[in-house]
Amino acid sequence: MGINILFIYPNTFGMNMIPQAMALFSSILRKEGHKVEIFDSTYYAVDYGLDSDGSQMEKLAVVPFSMEDRGIRIKDTSWAGDLRKQVERFKPNLIALSTTEDMWELGVKFLNEIKDYKIKNKIPVIAGGVFPTFAPQIVSKEELVDLVCVGEGENALVDLCKKIQNKQDYSNVTNLWVKKDGKIIKKNSISRPVDINKNPIIDISLFEENRLFRPMGGKIYKMFPVETNRGCPYSCTFCNSPDQVALYKRESNGGYFRKKRMDLISKELKHFKQDLGVEYHYFWADTFLVMNKREFEEFCDMYSEIKIPFWFQTRPETITEYNMKKLAEVGLDRISFGVEHGNEKFRKEVLDRRWSNEKIIKKLKIPHKYGIKFSVNNITGFPKETKKLAFDTIELNRHFDADNTNIHTFVPFHGTPLRKLSEELGYIKPETITKCIVADTQMIMAQYLPHEIKEITKCFNLYIKFPRNRWKEIERAEKNDEEGNKIFKNLSDEYLETYMPAPNADPHGGLEDFIENE
Repeated sequence: MGINILFIYPNTFGMNMIPQAMALFSSILRKEGHKVEIFDSTYYAVDYGLDSDGSQMEKLAVVPFSMEDRGIRIKDTSWAGDLRKQVERFKPNLIALSTTEDMWELGVKFLNEIKDYKIKNKIPVIAGGVFPTFAPQIVSKEELVDLVCVGEGENALVDLCKKIQNKQDYSNVTNLWVKKDGKIIKKNSISRPVDINKNPIIDISLFEENRLFRPMGGKIYKMFPVETNRGCPYSCTFCNSPDQVALYKRESNGGYFRKKRMDLISKELKHFKQDLGVEYHYFWADTFLVMNKREFEEFCDMYSEIKIPFWFQTRPETITEYNMKKLAEVGLDRISFGVEHGNEKFRKEVLDRRWSNEKIIKKLKIPHKYGIKFSVNNITGFPKETKKLAFDTIELNRHFDADNTNIHTFVPFHGTPLRKLSEELGYIKPETITKCIVADTQMIMAQYLPHEIKEITKCFNLYIKFPRNRWKEIERAEKNDEEGNKIFKNLSDEYLETYMPAPNADPHGGLEDFIENE
């Protein structure tokens, strides 16, 4: 007889990928005999932040799409009422809040909605995820949080639930900061990194059907994440990977980067295809092509039996003629490349990205030879950056024939080297909780003002695609006034007609069943 665990996943419309960690934890805990449910706010009107995917359309970064074309829309019920009803019906013995930094305040809002029930029934609340891992001192200050999970949650959750089930003291559970009477009483050590090859297949049944769909190339696909490795061998300063590696080396003397066995990946893929009708795969890896030759050949041999389109993220330096040709043959549809910035010196010294522009340009000519679409990810608003440097990113992207070009405003998340630098330079206060779903930067830099960052992100793709003799017109479109917005609207319409690719033709015939069942 297990216990009831309610996961709370604060999220907003437009953040469509299902949370892989929640699906994994559900599978693990259900195997232990526990009951698991989730409150997922993705399709509620939570009045928090913006429509992430929708904002990418506004910046001309993605092919226009409509979730409503697939019957997916905002719920017409209240999130607060539905959350209270679920708690009263399910009667959880443990509430687990999984949160990133940008969703932390929304998560606290949810906890406050069920505060009376939590206190009356003495239900412990555990907070875990990237933000609690790197800012446990902030998370632990929240009165409704009793436990903070620092690092990976698999072992901690299993042990915690077992102790709650047996009515035992759980103050010594690994990876947990433990509070009593509002004060931290224990900061337990972190266990060695989890053996991801011992993890079960993720539990898709945890989510309602609408959460299984995601836009890609202007169409909506039933898409699941598939973990192939955990961690990253690179040390980009805007990412939490360097701090993740340092944390585990310091606390457990263990290496954080791990790869999943190909036979286990194959088993998961076949289950998704045969039992769940998946139409498109996303490989959950910071840099997918961190493979040796044997691993790569093993992947291609394995995936040749799956015959479902897929995409992944990787770095330009991992691309070769050979691997693009092989991957195209087994179903690779699209790649997302992290380029991030166009100035070589800045990219090396501030971001710890050391490849030359010449090499990047050369590598990004390869995918289209084999019919592979690709997008390029860029960031602006970095500490020490200027608007002039941002135009170096525009200039570099003008050399790419990318299918989509994304521009994001830099967010100095806790647990990243650039967060520390931003604080040292006085660009952001240490106590500031940052958000990636706000339109504007939270950094105040004299050399690159917030309105300039906003202007660059607004017109980024116009500068890339339109000829230079149109740049004065685009510069006027940057301004958020009546004339500027009118010019931007006209240019955007022209861009969509001239430069935006048509929605993908389904490369492998994976949508027929879905469409027939509409």
